[in-house]
Amino acid sequence: MEEKSSPLDHGSITLEPEIPGESTDQLWLRTVYQGDTVPQFTLRAVLMGGALGMLMSISNLYTMLKVGWAFGVAITACVLSFVIWRGIRIAFPKVSDMTILENNCMQSTASAAGYSTGATVGIAFGALLLITGEHQPWTTLLPWTFVSAMMGVFLAVPMKRQMINVEQLPFPSGIAAAETLKSLHGQCKEAVTQAYSLVAALVAGAAVGFLGKGDFAWQIKANLKIPELIPFGGRSLGVNLKDTPGFGWEPSLLLLGAGMLVGMRVSLSMLVGSLVLYLFFGPQALNAHEISAPKAIIKEWALWSGTAIMVTSGLTAFALEWKTILRSLNIVQVKKGASTANIDPLADIEVPLKWLVWGIIPLAIASIALQYLAFSISPLVGIMTIVMSFFLGLVACRATGETDVTPMSAMCKITQLTVAVMAPKNIVTNLMAASVTANIASSSADLLTDLKSGYLLGANARKQFQAQLAGVFFGVAAVVPAWYLMVPNKAALEAFEPPSVNIWKSVALALSQGIETVPVTARWGMLIAGLIGIALALLDKFASKKWKPYVPSAMGLGLSWVMPFSNAFAFFLGALIAMIWRWASKKSADLYVVPVASGAVAGESLMCAVIAIIQALGALTASH
Repeated sequence: MEEKSSPLDHGSITLEPEIPGESTDQLWLRTVYQGDTVPQFTLRAVLMGGALGMLMSISNLYTMLKVGWAFGVAITACVLSFVIWRGIRIAFPKVSDMTILENNCMQSTASAAGYSTGATVGIAFGALLLITGEHQPWTTLLPWTFVSAMMGVFLAVPMKRQMINVEQLPFPSGIAAAETLKSLHGQCKEAVTQAYSLVAALVAGAAVGFLGKGDFAWQIKANLKIPELIPFGGRSLGVNLKDTPGFGWEPSLLLLGAGMLVGMRVSLSMLVGSLVLYLFFGPQALNAHEISAPKAIIKEWALWSGTAIMVTSGLTAFALEWKTILRSLNIVQVKKGASTANIDPLADIEVPLKWLVWGIIPLAIASIALQYLAFSISPLVGIMTIVMSFFLGLVACRATGETDVTPMSAMCKITQLTVAVMAPKNIVTNLMAASVTANIASSSADLLTDLKSGYLLGANARKQFQAQLAGVFFGVAAVVPAWYLMVPNKAALEAFEPPSVNIWKSVALALSQGIETVPVTARWGMLIAGLIGIALALLDKFASKKWKPYVPSAMGLGLSWVMPFSNAFAFFLGALIAMIWRWASKKSADLYVVPVASGAVAGESLMCAVIAIIQALGALTASH
């Protein structure tokens, strides 16, 4: 089927009308749009996206617990879909190829399933489990996750037209996914090789995950086991570092891949911060009897300073982007030169705003009712969370569109601070209200990234929206049972040493119970770390382009004080591998670093999640 020749086929990411009186929308409709002639929203596309999204939702749940990160789903889903469908066609030659728009629809479904449903489960409900010691019932978790994810999908409706069609914000990951699909469907040799490298890395990651986390009798008998930690020795300030949990190297392709993806600046900051903690401040706190044992260095002491540096840097960076915030609030601006005609050329393609009304109103009522019935959150606070979700979602989408970074952490802290004023000393209200805004804002930003891909490929926005709605059902169906199976109790969650969960917990405790519950030296650490976070945010904003790469990452430094040294060290090794690779062959690295790293992360996290579920089921069966 012949496709249109588009200005977007030649490296451009914006459309500029050349015919007098022609609007950008009319130009896009004439030169790019192909959604009426190319199959898009098909059953096989939705089922493929749903299946991959279910797997990626479990993968992201595991990585969120393990390293505090959720990784993008779009490109990984596109590549896996291409490879899987190629295998299906070899087995069944009469089956037709998926079109590029079908794969874009699949991408939208997979992203909604894999990314939009995990943040609430892995963080807020995890923090609540640590505090109360008990799981929330599935009758609360399932509708809570479903409603917030659906609101994220609907919230993307009014912002898509403004930020993608009118302002044509870049959404870099959306461009990357579109270019990946173009290369794969163009049978570009390099793109196909990239696809198979991702699959090979996924298999390797799964193998390492199995050898590292598997604890089966036959496996141990055959000596098919990788040590979970190779400890380092030594002493510092009288403390035997062998007695300090996590001081060593964890053989993990997931952590190496994560380091390759986040880069040297963040990873080096993590390593330096962790070394400073383990070799100096941790032993000092032990010698001062602020903590009772080496295993408590992070959980009872360093956590507070690590959280402070991330909170203050995130809020400062958020405030410094005041122009972005103001632009976000102006959702009715019209691009210069745009047509002012009353007839909308895309009226039958774009999602109508009445769909937003039909979706948001009942979902908002359901969210407020859920907050009240499940956690006794007052309707006034519930209404505030919905209103804040809208405005913070606007900011999140614009930030993602302009920089490819979604400031979810800073936004949820704003909600927590607001709730601390409205409902003081109520830790449950503080946590769960923040989870609403965090999940809605982050999912709407991620879904706009997919809509950007569709815009570049000429997709029908209504059909993408329907694919995203379908994806939420798949994601919730996978991630809710996976949560209970992977984390059967508080002890299982604590075994992950989950950095993001611990951060949410510590902020909620400090805001609800008062700073006097924190050890004295940790309070000083919070103050100093908070000032460092502000300074780093200012440096990152105003440093010259030449010096900015050398400014330490506040996120990296903060995480280094809330996760084990083994994680920070493995992140650094991954970033070092990527850097050496680029020195040796920049062209090869540009082609393969991202797919190899993404495959390693997905493969190991999926395998480890499956093993955790099997082990939990085995323990449950044994107890009965």
